[in-house]
Amino acid sequence: MMKTMPKRQRVLILVAGTGVLLLVLNQILITPLGDLWQARSDEIRKLNESVTSGEGLIARAAQTRRVWAEMQSGSLAKDQAQSEYDVISAVVGWGRTSGVQIGSIKPVWKHGATESYSLLECRLDATGTLASLSRFLYELERSPLALRADAVELMSRDDTGQSLTLGLTITGLRLAPLEGKQ
Repeated sequence: MMKTMPKRQRVLILVAGTGVLLLVLNQILITPLGDLWQARSDEIRKLNESVTSGEGLIARAAQTRRVWAEMQSGSLAKDQAQSEYDVISAVVGWGRTSGVQIGSIKPVWKHGATESYSLLECRLDATGTLASLSRFLYELERSPLALRADAVELMSRDDTGQSLTLGLTITGLRLAPLEGKQ
């Protein structure tokens, strides 16, 4: 039958058949292999990033251990009463150093996100000048205790703004679970 067709029709049928064959080959073989190749390339890239990250962690291991040891040494005492005493004593000392009058300190124990630690949250009120309150916050920040200032409120007590009240929430970290019901 092919021999009876003109040459032009045979070429067109051959080109059309080749096109259909290439299309089927593309759908069955080339596209899936290309997708597989891309997926493997992505996986290799992720693994290379993971290896690079791991090598960085290994290189910083000594420094990370040193920083963690410093954090552990700065955490509050395992005994709750001792922890409260340490924080309140520190606050009173910072007040004396900076010339701030401490109005009240209210400690409250809270559970951490996991059972491996607990938090001591202290709400305190202090009165002083802007300079003395700034010095008080500076003393808090440079303290070796594992404390952070969570909320700071400044309010003026007079019309000139010379006497200010500081409302402050401090949270301390204790690397021990919370005992009993709080």
